[in-house]
Amino acid sequence: MSLDVANLRAQFPILQRQVNGRPLVYLDSAASAQMPRPVLAAVDHYHRELHSNVHRGVHTLSQQATDAFEGAREKVRAFINARSTREIVFVRGTTEAINLVAQSWGRQNLQAGDEILITHLEHHANIVPWQMLCQAVGAKLVAAPLNQHGEVQLEALQGLLSPRTRLVAVAHVSNALGTVLPVRDIVALAHARGIPVLLDGAQAVAHEVVDVQALDCDFYAFSGHKLYGPTGIGVLYAREALLKLMPPWQGGGDMILTVSIERSTWNDLPWRFEAGTPNISGAIGLGAAIDFVESVGRPAIAAHEGALAARASEALGRLPGLRLVGTATHKAAVVSFTMDGVHPHDIGTILDHEAVAIRTGHHCAMPVMEYYGLPATARASFGCYNNEADVERLVAAVSRVREVFS
Repeated sequence: MSLDVANLRAQFPILQRQVNGRPLVYLDSAASAQMPRPVLAAVDHYHRELHSNVHRGVHTLSQQATDAFEGAREKVRAFINARSTREIVFVRGTTEAINLVAQSWGRQNLQAGDEILITHLEHHANIVPWQMLCQAVGAKLVAAPLNQHGEVQLEALQGLLSPRTRLVAVAHVSNALGTVLPVRDIVALAHARGIPVLLDGAQAVAHEVVDVQALDCDFYAFSGHKLYGPTGIGVLYAREALLKLMPPWQGGGDMILTVSIERSTWNDLPWRFEAGTPNISGAIGLGAAIDFVESVGRPAIAAHEGALAARASEALGRLPGLRLVGTATHKAAVVSFTMDGVHPHDIGTILDHEAVAIRTGHHCAMPVMEYYGLPATARASFGCYNNEADVERLVAAVSRVREVFS
């Protein structure tokens, strides 16, 4: 199934912008995807027509806002095929979701000498919370290595599973390289030893079908803004049996049943993990983003983006002095590269003059850069709204970089 890209592009008002007098080419969706009109309209409708706090009022606005907010939770549940909305916790994003697991489940289940297994591909959000937890309880963080293609070898990861491993936490898709990890196999290896698994799905949910029951993972985290939704909203999926045993990690309103000076009792799932006024418009916008993605079709999105990334990789790879970084067999639509004698930040600056927006830097994945001996890379990442003309503009702009520095 092919996409009607012209119609899709018309759904994204920001793509009508000009930058430096040229039409914008947006190739930074791995950092934040742009929002289509239905998402913008849903957020605007909430603020104009429904704005009120949820769960706490008997008046019409509060009830309607609550219905919209909890309706978004059901959309998330269906989107990732969770068993129940009790397994869907709204958070600020992937980072907060992982911190929630670290501070609630982790502090309850880890002690001195225990180990958490990650990989060298991880985003800092799936490294630093575990480092903080390990420091607090005396546990150890262990990382599975990469190969030159940017892949994690199952045999190497399996060899690092030990009697002290208490959690495996890995990316579903690498944000820095686009590598798709063999997460089903990783889950199976861990579960064979009775070890729970957390998957960082920030880079996966917008590009492929994610079924948490089929994956059999214990925790799954993702962010709305990489799914064509607003910033400041995200999701933690967790098995209900695990959530029931986890203590709240933040205290305040809405996460309690009763409060006295002496003690408090906690609300039911999932609200005991949602202290205070939530990001109501963000959740509603995320629900609209899910509707949008489902209407387009994730298999069609993945095929379209994959074709563009392959075309870009082939064309860029022919340029003198350009090195593609991360050449895994199974990749998402991310193309990272460097150029001899040119710092990635200079590449990004020149491309910006050409109105081509890419990301440069370490991509919050410093261990990946360290492995390749690089300070940074330039990264082009594709969304459903990109087209072949965007690839041509990218290649022409990178060729311009070589002209400038020669």
